Amino acid sequence: MGKRNLLVLLSLLWLVLLQAQSQVDVLIIGGGAGGTSAGIQAARMGVKVQILESTPWLGGMLTSAGVSAIDGNHEMPSGIWGEFRDSLYAHYGGPKEVATGWVSHTLFEPSVGNNILRQMADITNLNLVFNAVYTDIQKEGERWKVFYRQNGKSYYVIAKILIDATEIGELLPLVNADFRVGMDAKSETGEKQAPEKGNSTVQDLTYCVILEDVSKDSHLRGNKKGLVKKPKNYNAAEFECACKREAGQMFGGVSGCEQMIRYGKLPNHKYMINWPNCGNDFYVNWPELTSLQRQEKLKDAKSFTQGFVYYIQNELGFQHLRVADEFPTKDNFPMIPYDREARRVKGKVFLTVDHLERPYDYNFYKTGIAVGDYPIDHHRDKNPKGTPEIDFINIRVPSYNVPLGSLIPESVENFIVAEKNISVSNIVNGATRLQPVVLGIGQAAGALAATAISENKKPSAISIRNVQNALLTNKAYLMPFIDVKKDDEAFEAIQRIGTSGVLKGYGVPYKWANQTWFYPDRIVSENEWISGLIPYYPEMEKIAASGAGITLKFMNEVIFSLGKNRSASAIQKKWASFYSLQDFGKLAPLNRRQISIITDDIFDPFAVEIDFEGNMIAN
Repeated sequence: MGKRNLLVLLSLLWLVLLQAQSQVDVLIIGGGAGGTSAGIQAARMGVKVQILESTPWLGGMLTSAGVSAIDGNHEMPSGIWGEFRDSLYAHYGGPKEVATGWVSHTLFEPSVGNNILRQMADITNLNLVFNAVYTDIQKEGERWKVFYRQNGKSYYVIAKILIDATEIGELLPLVNADFRVGMDAKSETGEKQAPEKGNSTVQDLTYCVILEDVSKDSHLRGNKKGLVKKPKNYNAAEFECACKREAGQMFGGVSGCEQMIRYGKLPNHKYMINWPNCGNDFYVNWPELTSLQRQEKLKDAKSFTQGFVYYIQNELGFQHLRVADEFPTKDNFPMIPYDREARRVKGKVFLTVDHLERPYDYNFYKTGIAVGDYPIDHHRDKNPKGTPEIDFINIRVPSYNVPLGSLIPESVENFIVAEKNISVSNIVNGATRLQPVVLGIGQAAGALAATAISENKKPSAISIRNVQNALLTNKAYLMPFIDVKKDDEAFEAIQRIGTSGVLKGYGVPYKWANQTWFYPDRIVSENEWISGLIPYYPEMEKIAASGAGITLKFMNEVIFSLGKNRSASAIQKKWASFYSLQDFGKLAPLNRRQISIITDDIFDPFAVEIDFEGNMIAN
């Protein structure tokens, strides 16, 4: 070989090598709800991000699994979840146009959801790699080296921070992170509702499918396109009770098949089939299976859903409901199943039912980064061996927030979780697994990763308040206050005062949308305000505070006693300059909105750093 030819060959090899590897700040494996949200948030904060997604779509359970009926957080459109919903409204023509089925306020076609997420993710610093399957994960010093294959070629990427946004917490055993899986024992969680003995059983999963009403299309109605074949092992008896369900305290009754079908009605005459009552839930005990064995069992799950569709089309007579051309698959079934449960990392904190039931008995709420209002909902009817009897849906809790420490492993550095794999008990997972919550968890994971990169620290060493402020800048909720909307001029101040614990909310377990009220127009007493600030200003214990409504005059006296250089007239002047809310006089009692704004500005309790338990860090 001549010298010139050798140089050309070496140059080509060098180019191939360059194409086969890259370096990023943050690598996210899994482009589902959490991974997509994490990537968008981190890229917005200026760090270089790459998402490896095994399918050709973004969205995971929202889109690729076909679960396109949003569960919960209708009154709390936090951050990226709110942006996604606004885009759905814009696409379909408003809120009424997506309130098509009785299971949800927001239903949409999965393909539309994917397109919206692709548009949201089309931003600087975010690189999307589709049809990419990781093959190996290595730790080299403080960095991660991940090998993957795409379209028959091998690549690798080096990252400072790795995020596990897979649907079932696939990376946890691979990076040697401690985790829990299955039902936790009461001795581990302290939950009175937990079983005495733990086990590895997980919730039923579902292979959803989207049907389309072709009754008005004579061409489609006249052929067999979208009609499914009877699968092997089909048993109509398994679905006979699908159209009937007795009403209960939490469940409305179902008295007919039309009502059952309308459960997941989508726009444009389509129907999501994700029916729990004698429907297409399916049990796969995947924690005890290899990856290949899981894939085989998922074929059975898909066949079971095919059987339910066959039952709908033939036994119930809905032959006009055909499998829609919704997904880029040969059989038009979703690309992945809907996994309701994952391996759950052992994190810096462990969120249990007790924390949800009595949030103010603990300080986790002060580290909140995502919110949820859906009840604790488990699907466990299809396990042939049965599971311990727990009345999950009647474990009554108010709306809640998710602590930042649940995203960070106890022992593995520069690694974050961003899906159903956060550090919560098995029972609590029944609430935190829902789409809007996972979008919020992902957004927080992205903010955490970007903050760590910008501060040149490990995620375990960052300022929690800096992460929370980054989320507030993007209109994300830290506290689940249902009555303070994100377009309220006091939204950020109230969120900061809420997470500081100066003024607390009032939780109410309520049907399928639990609540926490802040009551921004309620008058604040002197005693309530002083009591909330004493942890930050111990010298306030000496101040006599009554149950009367707090006034600017009283506040001015407190400010003077603490040596803060701010007069009542200065507060009024600033109020007029910065806020278009109602004016107030020196002797008028102040409400919670006004007190939050003034306290946030003058006393700034949110500036005090806290640890992952929510305890103040001494200077």
